[in-house]
Amino acid sequence: MRDHDARDLEPVAAALDELARRHAVRRLRDRDASLFSDDSHVRATIVDRLGWLDAVAPQRGWSEALHDLVAGVRGDGLRRVVLAGMGGSSLAPEVFARVFDDAGGLELEILDSTHPDSVTAALDDTDLTGTLVVVASKSGTTEETRAFGAHAARLVPGPSHLVAITDPGSALAEVAAADGWRAVLTNPADIGGRFSALSLFGMAPAALAGVDVAAVWEAAGAMDRRSSAAGDLRDDPAAVLGAFMGGLARTGRDKLTILAGDELAALGDWIEQLVAESTGKDGVGVVPVVGEPVGEPGAYGDDRAFVELRLAGAGVDGARAMADAGHPVLTLDLPDRAALGAAFLQWELATSYAGALLGVNPFDEPNVTESKEATKAVLDLAAETGAPPSGGTGDVAALLAGVGDGDYVSFMAYLPMTRDHQAVLARARTLVRDRLRVATTVGFGPRFLHSTGQLHKGGPGSVVALQLTDEPQGGPDIPGRPYDF
Repeated sequence: MRDHDARDLEPVAAALDELARRHAVRRLRDRDASLFSDDSHVRATIVDRLGWLDAVAPQRGWSEALHDLVAGVRGDGLRRVVLAGMGGSSLAPEVFARVFDDAGGLELEILDSTHPDSVTAALDDTDLTGTLVVVASKSGTTEETRAFGAHAARLVPGPSHLVAITDPGSALAEVAAADGWRAVLTNPADIGGRFSALSLFGMAPAALAGVDVAAVWEAAGAMDRRSSAAGDLRDDPAAVLGAFMGGLARTGRDKLTILAGDELAALGDWIEQLVAESTGKDGVGVVPVVGEPVGEPGAYGDDRAFVELRLAGAGVDGARAMADAGHPVLTLDLPDRAALGAAFLQWELATSYAGALLGVNPFDEPNVTESKEATKAVLDLAAETGAPPSGGTGDVAALLAGVGDGDYVSFMAYLPMTRDHQAVLARARTLVRDRLRVATTVGFGPRFLHSTGQLHKGGPGSVVALQLTDEPQGGPDIPGRPYDF
């Protein structure tokens, strides 16, 4: 911090003391799952999700595989990459695409919306002779990603325009190998989606976009060494951030508001999924608020905690005013863009510690799984009846009239993620925040189902949800399915 130290805040200091007493740093690195649960079955599943701790450096064969992939794609004259994925498979690549928009590699575009307009713009209305489509799915069975892959395979000039990133032995790996795709990049199965930024799910698209992935991994390694070597947790950036999130959330300041300039705005979206999906369960959780336009300090209630993300020392407008008004503010500095590697690891470690402080398992997502099953059931019913599910309307005024102190209003938009839609929602959420003095979030569907959906369903009962939809007329067919997009 510039004028005060967030580590001196009583809830943060108490949380750091607790993490020290529980030997949280050592136990996490030792894969001691009893830090999070006393249940032997739960502990076994946690241990099977901690492979991200090894992804601070490229694993055997990764560097060579990425070098060969990039060289081959460039040699074939491809100029554009469409990354088709959902949640953890798409958000880290989006960070790289937006932060390194001048890296000199292939143009990297993210497709994580099944809205017909989005699919058509990315694939159907584009000359794909110069496009590589990367289909990314850990399980290989996520319905949206499966649909993307099947549709893209029909449109591209040939299988050399397709790459899969998935777990070993997944359904996607089998299809890609059988159909002769350019490459099948298999990620370690013990890395969960939202913790996969430094694995092939994040780094392969980054390499294709021209990012110096070696420098990103080097920054992650430096953060790993700094964190593990800190004798005092006040000197461990990850522990401090985890204590800031978890300690303040336990006092009611559970709306973690990310303040970021345009350069790091995409990092906020990645943080949103990581924090929401990891901590939002069992009726508790940290509510990440990203992209909310900065207002006057008086527009914020006492349920807020702020993290300022600075790139190369450039402060964020409004952050100083929040601190001066008495709101807790933690400033995180990235000296350069490669420091994203350090930031990814810092937030992954910190979110794990926050989960321990809140008494939740940060490595499962029971309500996301529930959502996937519900989606499949709805689609199966649509296939049987030949009709899509019907929508409904509601009284927005009545909904907002029920908003109380400590609540947050979530705008869930099943709309194309266009600049116009984003601008309208930004104005709407600002009006709601300023008039009701509550936090607001915005998510585009079905993306948010794989991101903040876990928090909305399983977290604290403080969400007031407004779903916005349109009625698209038809869409591209999906091979092998009796319905279209």
